[in-house]
Amino acid sequence: MNNEKEKMLSGELYDASDPILTTERINCRNCTSEFNNPSTSTDTRVSVIRKLFGTIGETFTIEPNFHCDYGYNIHIGENFYSNFGCILLDVNRITIGNNVLLGPNVQIYTAGHPVDPKLRLSGLEFGLPITIGNNVWIGGSSIICPGITIGDNVTIGAGSVVTKDITDNVIAVGNPAKIIKNL
Repeated sequence: MNNEKEKMLSGELYDASDPILTTERINCRNCTSEFNNPSTSTDTRVSVIRKLFGTIGETFTIEPNFHCDYGYNIHIGENFYSNFGCILLDVNRITIGNNVLLGPNVQIYTAGHPVDPKLRLSGLEFGLPITIGNNVWIGGSSIICPGITIGDNVTIGAGSVVTKDITDNVIAVGNPAKIIKNL
């Protein structure tokens, strides 16, 4: 049988109160607290992100405050920019391509909970991977839901909630996000 971390990473239901996962989240919070501290230097912030993330390109900017669950499930390409207040719930893999811009308060959620009330009361949860392509701009206060793939050359309008995959070369807006223009 898989341990809780293996279940989490494979998209199965898992127990987030597992001691190993709890310790990893605490370690991540300590890192993000250091990152978000106003007196932390830019060099230290870069070092924290490089230590925390699974991979990240050479050129990136992440404005504080930034939050994530584990960090090691986050993989980001070159020339990444995240504005203030970004939240990446990375109980599963988040893959972000090159030249991606996140507006303020963008939230990317791999984490989900069962819709069955009895199962949800058990405390079990799950995570589904999210992939964001190259040359993507996600407008402020948008939410990307678990299991979503966003293609290349996409703009997601501010305040959108992405509940279905978005193809390449489009603009999508709304709640739920819908494609309004092909590029």
